[in-house]
Amino acid sequence: MAAETVQIHEHHPLDGLNTFGLPASARFFAAPDSEAGLQSLLASEMARDFPLMILGGGSNVILAGDFPGLVIQPAMKGIRCLEATAQDYLVEAAAGEVWHDFVQYALAQGWYGLENLSLIPGSVGASPIQNIGAYGVEITDFFDSLTAVEVASGKQREFTHAECRFAYRDSVFKQELADRYIITRVRFRLQRMPAVKIAYGDIQKELSERGIENPSPQQVADAVIAIRQRKLPSPADIGNAGSFFKNPVVSLEKCRQLQQQYPALVAYPQGADMKLAAGWLIDQAGWKGRRMGPVGSYEKQALVLVNHGGATGHDVLALAQAIQADVLQRFGVELEMEPRVYGVAN
Repeated sequence: MAAETVQIHEHHPLDGLNTFGLPASARFFAAPDSEAGLQSLLASEMARDFPLMILGGGSNVILAGDFPGLVIQPAMKGIRCLEATAQDYLVEAAAGEVWHDFVQYALAQGWYGLENLSLIPGSVGASPIQNIGAYGVEITDFFDSLTAVEVASGKQREFTHAECRFAYRDSVFKQELADRYIITRVRFRLQRMPAVKIAYGDIQKELSERGIENPSPQQVADAVIAIRQRKLPSPADIGNAGSFFKNPVVSLEKCRQLQQQYPALVAYPQGADMKLAAGWLIDQAGWKGRRMGPVGSYEKQALVLVNHGGATGHDVLALAQAIQADVLQRFGVELEMEPRVYGVAN
């Protein structure tokens, strides 16, 4: 059987493929729409001779400049139910599916559990890498397994839940397997009977204002969408990468020390430690709504950095580093960026 041919573009602009809207281009770019096409691409001399960058929906990357190698954006499509039991459905979605569209499709089919993750930008294939989460739900809660292709060999491999080693905004694909595998399909165990999670105050308030006492999963999704639309800017309106910093996890002792000095400190239990609200720290440091040149902290949510127009990756990183330094000096807490940085600064 002849290998599938994948079209390769030279000097391909990436401005429209990253939600921050940062100017950059790829020396080479390809968007394989099948696993066979991806394997053929990885077997090519180009994939062996040039550095690789795997691009999902572009919502969790900062392009510091042009990328001197091959950018691969998986474009596989398809959603299917593989198995139905009395309790749940085993659902598989291809890597190139838009995450929010997948969540809404699942709800329409009566496959429940992901409603709190509505309107999170990005692709299905990228979702396990960061173990995306919101409003008390993370990918790990409903993840079953995934299929990926090894970059070095082009061979397929299945990863179980345990093998992905999920943690807060983390997985094995951000650690020792970073850039070594390209995810092509992801499988989830979704509930047949809804068990909505509405413990977060924002969701409770939104539902209460809508006069909803016993919400359906779709009503929870609608509430989450409304909350996110009010609090977070759409990349279609202003360039951004969503929450820019992880919520830092500190020891219980460190948290109590900070609470003595800052009684309004926002913190949540995280195992034996405490997770602090990065947005609160940034806000208290005076960065909310503040600008440095063409970039700034969003006026409605300090955790989100935005491109007011004409920003470069260098501009974004300069602001991020200034915020990190200020928060460290004021609170003794280190902030870690969520987006990955690619490219060579001009």
